[in-house]
Amino acid sequence: MNETTTFSFPYNSKSNTNPPPPFTITITMSTTQSEKQALFITSLIIFWYSSNIGVLLLNKLLLSNHGFSFPIFLTMCHMSACAVLSYVSIVFLKIVPFQRIKSRSQFFRIATLSIVFCGSVVGGNISLRYLPVSFNQAVGATTPFFTALFAYLITLKREAWITYGCLVPVVAGVVIASGGEPSFHLYGFIMCIGATAARAFKSVLQGILLSSEGEKLNSMNLLLYMSPIAILVLLPATLVMEPNVIDVTTTLATEHRYLGLLILVNSAMAYGANLLNFLVTKHTSALTLQVLGNAKGAVAVVISILLFRNPVTFIGIAGYTMTVMGVVAYGEAKRRYK
Repeated sequence: MNETTTFSFPYNSKSNTNPPPPFTITITMSTTQSEKQALFITSLIIFWYSSNIGVLLLNKLLLSNHGFSFPIFLTMCHMSACAVLSYVSIVFLKIVPFQRIKSRSQFFRIATLSIVFCGSVVGGNISLRYLPVSFNQAVGATTPFFTALFAYLITLKREAWITYGCLVPVVAGVVIASGGEPSFHLYGFIMCIGATAARAFKSVLQGILLSSEGEKLNSMNLLLYMSPIAILVLLPATLVMEPNVIDVTTTLATEHRYLGLLILVNSAMAYGANLLNFLVTKHTSALTLQVLGNAKGAVAVVISILLFRNPVTFIGIAGYTMTVMGVVAYGEAKRRYK
């Protein structure tokens, strides 16, 4: 609903001159544009939530409920979709300007990031075979702890003591949640911790390796270059560690007629999550994305419990809540004492 404001202007009544109306028209247009912008950003956030949570739940569904126990191959499917759709989005649809690699050293830096990124995604997918989504998200919420740790170890970058203090409940919450998790699995937990650490390591490395002004790439162009490299790394890993993936997947596809479609949709949503992550950051801010990310984890936990009906305990919920509150406090402290 548009709001209009009427202004009164002095005029000569004898000349029957009416007050000029342009101000009313201008304010009406401005209100309409503001409402359209708010609707656009809200839609972006809803789609971003849907794609991120959808990928997570579909990963769990595929890896735990359909006998499709091939996390490396699934990650390769994700990277293949990201490679193709990134090329289409940037070169043909021109969502963002195309950025070229300018040097061999820049290429090797991107390749390093790609390998670390592969490790984080594969580790996360492996953990979903053994852990419920709720506990996976609780462990994943410790990313700020590992980011601060690697930033200090690699760059000697120090934060205020109160900022580090906020990380105590982040770690303590996961320890408490681990003790209260009925479906705790040590190997899955190790993979999840490894994936979380790799994700944090990648963000720190990205800030170091692509820090010069001439070598910076936006996240969509970085994904365009990282995806093919990831495929080259994941393909031999799949052939060695999951040699029967084609035979088993073909057999499963005859039993579950929608398995192929699920893998295809899952892979496309993996790219959509990256694209929407970029667009939400572009149209809001990195801080807004961080806040929304914290809330997204909680939403994913609730949906996964309702969907998969995995058992939860009060201790587990309390631990996860403590972790999320610690992450929120850490983000606020980092912003204030930056």
